[in-house]
Amino acid sequence: MVKKVMVSPLAGQWYPSGERALREDIAERSQGITVVRKKNVCAAVVPHAGYRYSGRVAAGVYLRIDPTRFARVVVMGPSHYVSMRNQVSVPDATHFLTPLGELRVDTDFVARMRKLPFVTCRPEAHAREHSDQIQLPLIQACLSTNLPVVCVVCGQFDAANLLSAAASFKGLLDDRTLVVASSDFTHYGANYGYVPFNKDVFKNLENLDLGIFDLFSHKDVAGFMKRLDETGATVCGRDPLAFLLAMMPEDAKVERTAYETSGQMLNDTHNSVSYIGALVTGTWGSAAKESKSMVKNDEMLSEEDCTRLLSLARETITQALRTGATQAVSGSEPKELTEGMKAVRGGFVTLNKRGDLRGCIGEIAPRREIWKVVREQALNAAFHDPRFSPVQKEELGEISIEISILTPPRPVGSWQDIVIGKHGMVLSKGGRSAVFLPQVAPEQGWGIEETLTHLSRKAGLPQDAWRSGADYLVFEAQVIHEKK
Repeated sequence: MVKKVMVSPLAGQWYPSGERALREDIAERSQGITVVRKKNVCAAVVPHAGYRYSGRVAAGVYLRIDPTRFARVVVMGPSHYVSMRNQVSVPDATHFLTPLGELRVDTDFVARMRKLPFVTCRPEAHAREHSDQIQLPLIQACLSTNLPVVCVVCGQFDAANLLSAAASFKGLLDDRTLVVASSDFTHYGANYGYVPFNKDVFKNLENLDLGIFDLFSHKDVAGFMKRLDETGATVCGRDPLAFLLAMMPEDAKVERTAYETSGQMLNDTHNSVSYIGALVTGTWGSAAKESKSMVKNDEMLSEEDCTRLLSLARETITQALRTGATQAVSGSEPKELTEGMKAVRGGFVTLNKRGDLRGCIGEIAPRREIWKVVREQALNAAFHDPRFSPVQKEELGEISIEISILTPPRPVGSWQDIVIGKHGMVLSKGGRSAVFLPQVAPEQGWGIEETLTHLSRKAGLPQDAWRSGADYLVFEAQVIHEKK
């Protein structure tokens, strides 16, 4: 492999340009921080302003992480300068160079990332971007000088694509991976076009920021995004934060390490940026480790297991309508949990009302036990599909439930390799992607060309985009329905 070194453009602007000055600067920011290294950290939230402003909060996160078990750090920062709808970009580099020396890129991990339909390489997204690369000297100084990294610039995701992309990306993670969501919190003041209040600025800012962070710490991805939309809060890293939130392990716990604002540092009540540091403890590999299923990932489930999964989906929606709790939480297992229900599979839950679609959300990559997929995606289909209003109690009797249990997706060389009625398909081109389940085309009476035309439109591409330059994944599905 040819060595490609990406020289970070931030030295001398966001932090000192000389090695000695930079090390002294980080050491100064680290003074007084009690170093108690945690061994079970799987992710972190770290601000990305100039070290003068957020360096202390950032260093306080890294200094609390035990780096000895990690094989890589994946840094996800927002795209400040380039619009990237439903995609992330990874630079074409084998090394990064900062004043503290070279950092190796985990190119094997990047190669696996590039197989995902929403991962691209947009050089313009990295030319000026600081959100990911500002973390690199901190990683070198506070964690390790030779810990491989992966820098990801995260575009703007809608709700459905966010859940699908996060599920696929989570399938790449193991317990030797540290994920860093790089984000500042509220940008307040006329300089940022956000002045929701002009009295008790620091107190109101704290209430706003910590209210948003509270939803994050409770792993409420829908509530987190809704609060940002309702308040208009200028949290620049909302997409990497939401991405991390959408793929958090079930056993994850969030701990805030610090909260500061530039306004209080400078005694400026007219313009201020907020900085929050946080640690996430948990295990990325828990789903795979927990599953002891003897069911292969392309093997059909028994009729009895299918009946149990359909009952679980309906019971989950019914319970949510009764209690108002529409977010999936890690709770007790079903009373009867068979080997088939513990198979690690991707899956979709589809709701139909009098023959019309009423909601459909799922995850393609096999990353956790199918009963957990059904429980969470039943709630997402009923209450969080952005195309529909939430299901109401009076509708439930008219809704039928369908579950698609998927085989692992695999690439094919051409659209001509796709078999209508057998294959579900993912089309990807130019950073855009869309998916159809295997049953979609037969239900609509479409042939392959008509199917791909509709799939291109669904991806936001020209209707003939499928004819050239597109990549395809296919999968199969065991589709089960409630009995009438």
